[in-house]
Amino acid sequence: MSAQARAAAPRSGFAKVVADSRVITWRNLKRIPRIPELAIFAIFQSIMFVVLFAFVFGGAILLPGYPDSNAYREYLLPGVFVQTISFAAATTAVGMTDDANKGIIDRFRSLPMATSAVLAGRTLADVVYNGGILIVLMLSGLVVGWSVQSNFLGFLGGVALLLAFAFAMSWVGVWLGLSVPTVEVAQQFAFIVIFPLSFVSNAFVPISTMPTWLQPFAEWNPISAITAACRELFGNPNPFVKRGSFPSEHPIEMSIIWLVILVAVFAPLGVRRYRSMNR
Repeated sequence: MSAQARAAAPRSGFAKVVADSRVITWRNLKRIPRIPELAIFAIFQSIMFVVLFAFVFGGAILLPGYPDSNAYREYLLPGVFVQTISFAAATTAVGMTDDANKGIIDRFRSLPMATSAVLAGRTLADVVYNGGILIVLMLSGLVVGWSVQSNFLGFLGGVALLLAFAFAMSWVGVWLGLSVPTVEVAQQFAFIVIFPLSFVSNAFVPISTMPTWLQPFAEWNPISAITAACRELFGNPNPFVKRGSFPSEHPIEMSIIWLVILVAVFAPLGVRRYRSMNR
């Protein structure tokens, strides 16, 4: 078969989804250099988070069993990583709502392309984008005293877990962005939901210091699981392990469970909303 014939031959369903997703991913990534302010402000915000949390909280709290004040910074930084990555949902939601209001989503739907490719391309682009933010966060963390105490495989496992979390949260953002009418509502709703989740967790303080009635929620919070798993993989201090608690004793396994749940729930919801929306 000639090259022209192969190019004209219809692609299989999976090959079409992959090809269309690649095009949409590239389309979303091309927006970054065209709107450099997005990347610039994201980088400065990441550095600001690390510096403020490290120096405001870092010198005020001592971890039990760790006389060195820098131990809290190593405890804190994985929480900052997870909190920042969790806001991937807000980034995706704002982008999806903006595309919908500008008619870009309707234009995509009119094209002979795979339905899931538009959404998959958006989430994959946001994973790449958040990967860049994560690099800035980690470099900033190294400057303020954070370090990886485990081996190279542990470091790679922690990074992979954070990127997988960004992918899962992006699907949450897809569903949210297609369900609200304006960019402002998407931003506010995402902030109202994600901000309390990140603070009612073990990201910044041990769960044992919280009121008794709040501890079960914080313990089963996905952000708590991801944060504890990253501390374990990076070899950072995590002395507040509650005995007899599955999320506390098995954070990596709990994180994987949460990732599967988030994608299994919100990916179909996002695809259904995309197919049924009428703007």
